[in-house]
Amino acid sequence: MSGETYKVRSEVCLYPGMAGWHFAYVSEKQSGEIKKKFGKLVKGWGSIPVTATFGKTSWKTSIFPDKKSGTYLLPLKAQIRKKEGITAGEVIAFSLEIGE
Repeated sequence: MSGETYKVRSEVCLYPGMAGWHFAYVSEKQSGEIKKKFGKLVKGWGSIPVTATFGKTSWKTSIFPDKKSGTYLLPLKAQIRKKEGITAGEVIAFSLEIGE
């Protein structure tokens, strides 16, 4: 059942620490649905493969479970943030197509 697309809105969060990773959270409701429907696709560290789209940019990546919030996190690479002008604290809309 891969290929389902989710539309997500999230604030871009900067992970505290030296690495400076930026993430967007998938809502609790959507995360629960994704886990239930696509748990069989789970890879290392509990990740699920996705194609993420923001603006005119699409890329293959994975979403990762966040143990604190119980939601999934979408890592936002510097290359993507720069290309699309994404900054920490900004609320963004993006889509996730689940599957490889």
